[in-house]
Amino acid sequence: MGSVAWFRLICAGLVVGVCFGADPFANFELVLSYITASPLGVPQQVIAVNGKFPGPVLNVTTNYNVVVNVRNKLDESLLITWSGIQMRRSSWQDGVLGTNCPIPPNWNWTYQFQVKDQIGSFFYYPSLHLQRASGGFGSFVVTNREIIPIPFAAPDGDIVILIGDWYTRNHTALRRALDKGQDLGMPDGVLINGKGPYRYNTTLVPDGIDHETIKVDPGKTYRIRVHNVGVSTSLNFRIQNHNLLLVETEGYYTSQQNYTSMDIHVGQSFCFLVSMDQNASSDYYVVASPRYVNQSLWQRVTGVAVLSYSNSKGKASGPLPDPPNDAFDPSYALNQAMSIRQNVSASGARPNPQGSFHYGSINVTDSYVLKSVPPLMIDGKLRATYNGISFSNPETPLRLADEFKVKGAYKLDFPVKPQDRAATLDRSIINATYKGFIEIVVQNNDTVIQTFHLDGYSFFVVGMGFGDWTENNRGSYNRWDAISRSTVQVYPGGWTAVYVSLDNVGIWNLRTENLDRWYLGQETYMRITNPEDPSNKTELPLPDNALFCGALSKMQKPQKGSAESRLHFSTKLYISLLMALSTLVSMA
Repeated sequence: MGSVAWFRLICAGLVVGVCFGADPFANFELVLSYITASPLGVPQQVIAVNGKFPGPVLNVTTNYNVVVNVRNKLDESLLITWSGIQMRRSSWQDGVLGTNCPIPPNWNWTYQFQVKDQIGSFFYYPSLHLQRASGGFGSFVVTNREIIPIPFAAPDGDIVILIGDWYTRNHTALRRALDKGQDLGMPDGVLINGKGPYRYNTTLVPDGIDHETIKVDPGKTYRIRVHNVGVSTSLNFRIQNHNLLLVETEGYYTSQQNYTSMDIHVGQSFCFLVSMDQNASSDYYVVASPRYVNQSLWQRVTGVAVLSYSNSKGKASGPLPDPPNDAFDPSYALNQAMSIRQNVSASGARPNPQGSFHYGSINVTDSYVLKSVPPLMIDGKLRATYNGISFSNPETPLRLADEFKVKGAYKLDFPVKPQDRAATLDRSIINATYKGFIEIVVQNNDTVIQTFHLDGYSFFVVGMGFGDWTENNRGSYNRWDAISRSTVQVYPGGWTAVYVSLDNVGIWNLRTENLDRWYLGQETYMRITNPEDPSNKTELPLPDNALFCGALSKMQKPQKGSAESRLHFSTKLYISLLMALSTLVSMA
């Protein structure tokens, strides 16, 4: 019997029941635990991944099958989510409370998903209990297949930079403050790759703080991936005397434009090409400074690292490069945001131009306006809302409730626009139609800039503006080369409009990425089912290793073994078999 026949025979008999063919596997083990670190010079508890803070870069290639065994060594439950990874047909792997039961302390759980038709810069992080404010995050990079050309010369190296505001209080202390109805207040600093600022100023920065140094060679060009993994602060990113050539954001190639600095909002990821074309008389500053705040008060909340040429002749010194001077001109930031356009002639993950999908000519089937306001009191608790509804976290994940027909887990009555009624605490979600093409307008009547994120999808950012959105604003939409991404900013007192093609069944989280507002309930879910598929074959089946909780908790069996369960062992065995069989096929 030939190797292909053997492959088909064994594949048909495997208990998991899904054959992934010859697509390669990438296997990772992530252990989340507490360690003590002093990123701002003060010892504090942080969440490490595999003993590192931040966590390791997970690097895979388009269409790889990704297997990540997550071991929870924290003292509370845990879920990992994969911001921007679309989890095609498998919201089971999304890692949020609406789709997954939490991983209990001292348990492990194995995520299994394919990065189907995706490339680009993303990151992973813990989605529960405000844990991202203490760490647990890392970069997730999906590189293109070699047969698909990239729309620029191959860079000489890849550099990952994680930026974000930081508190010396850990996530449990921040959580207690929110539970008491308190504002989190000004952060204590901004970290770059988990380290505090370079001592560019002896008054603002104390001595002895470890800072990040990025080593480069003169004359080379590097691809620099920057993620804002912080709590709630928008940051302006810049490298002294160097241009940032924007080439990709959250999985889509952009029209290539040079920027001296770029606003990167909470949850966003950008990819730049940076040429090391300066002399090496000294090192250069890398800066991440807060935006849309009182700069004189927030002066010490600035992240500074060092870009050091291999032939550098001295340390960086002098004042930091200036941030945008637009304190009284909000149109500057909006114009920069709308200048980010999609490269419609470049191939993405597949050998066809990204712009071949002409979204501007598709009829919109539904429209939703989501309005946010400053947090308010609901039943004696401070809460955040969309359309006057603050989402109440479910005891039974919504997708599991659907699968096992648990009644009363949620309601399909989320309002399509703001309602003139008192704010409520509820579990109301959007009932969306598979293959629909919807418009979502986020109206930010809060006092802070927010970022809007949708799991399971990317969306076209077709419009932004200030004031209250009206239907007349549709006349200003970009209907040709709007950037496609999964996280977009909404300026205070303004609106952002996106188009979404609903081609991914499941239940998907729709939220603000600002951790404080998210924790206080500013989220909902979108339920997407295929009405022409009553047996639900459009979606991948419930994973064999699914965890159970809430109304289904009696179905959960104890997990045996402290290091890994029998289930994880069988998963690894299954993957090893598939890898061996894939090799046989390639040799046939």
